[in-house]
Amino acid sequence: MRILIAEDEVATAKALKVLLEKAGCSVDIVHDGNEAWDYIEAGTYEVIVLDIMMPGRSGLEVLSLIRSNRMTTPVMLLTSKAEIEDRVAGLDAGADDYLPKPFATSELIARVKALGRRSESYTDSVNTLGNVTLDANRYEISVAGGQSVKLTNKEFQLLELFIGHPGHVFSTEHLMEKIWGYDTESDIDVVWTHIGFVRKKLRSIGANVEIKTMRGAGYALEVTS
Repeated sequence: MRILIAEDEVATAKALKVLLEKAGCSVDIVHDGNEAWDYIEAGTYEVIVLDIMMPGRSGLEVLSLIRSNRMTTPVMLLTSKAEIEDRVAGLDAGADDYLPKPFATSELIARVKALGRRSESYTDSVNTLGNVTLDANRYEISVAGGQSVKLTNKEFQLLELFIGHPGHVFSTEHLMEKIWGYDTESDIDVVWTHIGFVRKKLRSIGANVEIKTMRGAGYALEVTS
């Protein structure tokens, strides 16, 4: 299950990311509303967690954009504003759940998983390019009538991005920010390493798609035959 957390408290966002990834989820974190909307437009999420009080667009403004664009992704509002009128405003704007701070992390994880089970995209999260199928429920890639192989969290996120944008050239820096996040302590070499892992897995199942290096520009996924 892929989740976006938009939370301006960096430490809180990082802690939630770690806990949800341990629970088997794929998690992106952002720290302002404008960035949240950019991620939502570019990606596919089973659950979106929005803090109401954020720089840029507020959580309610992002929620309004989600619903006005007819996106049905379940949304949880996460905020220190616990008054009844604030809860009502959030639910009226189209939120599916509302969790006031402070909260127990176990409760948040349980609620996120419950929302994920309700998500239409969670039951249908399969993407195909060439002879390759990427299954977000199983975290694996397979070829028609052939082999399949499991993916790690980061390998899955890379392939999901590439398959969703075939032929698009992504710079190493963009992949670093998109997959590992702005606040990562990882070195940029981690991108090259994971690209190598994904290439090896694609070859191992006889895929007819390939991540190609565009010298001086980045990487693109192309169908080879």
